[in-house]
Amino acid sequence: MPNIMRWRFGQTRPVELPVDAAIEVNIGDIVYLDTGTAKPANEIKDIGGSGPLTLAAAQEVLHDSFVGVAMQHSGIGETKEIRIATAGVFDFDCDSAVYELGDRLGVNDNTAGTALDSQTVIAVVVTSPELSIGRVARRVPSAESRVMIEIHSTVMRDGPQAVS
Repeated sequence: MPNIMRWRFGQTRPVELPVDAAIEVNIGDIVYLDTGTAKPANEIKDIGGSGPLTLAAAQEVLHDSFVGVAMQHSGIGETKEIRIATAGVFDFDCDSAVYELGDRLGVNDNTAGTALDSQTVIAVVVTSPELSIGRVARRVPSAESRVMIEIHSTVMRDGPQAVS
């Protein structure tokens, strides 16, 4: 994915994490924490194969260690720490649809359906907060393929949790 500054407004409450030298993280990537390093969502692969069995299962894996949105780039071979926003409102690509204020959004899968996509979101069932990374922050009254989402870091802010 390209480097796209997706932040629009709100306090970002950034943290810094190193990135594994074998992995590239782009500005605007949705990232999670894995053994002390930041990884983009597209590192959750092989959906339906030996990895998570479904998109929902992959979304839950990401949710459980969701840090936020990358604000800096880290190329292959780099191990420097990058800044990651754990809060704020971000503009993401999504399926063309109507989105109401407060709707829950999770990470979408790639076009092949084999891995999560690091820079697109999709609506998730309101009763499944364990699949989401945030909520719609600006209503989309007619079908559009971009949505503003207020992210909720699970790692830093306890994020959306399953209903008990």
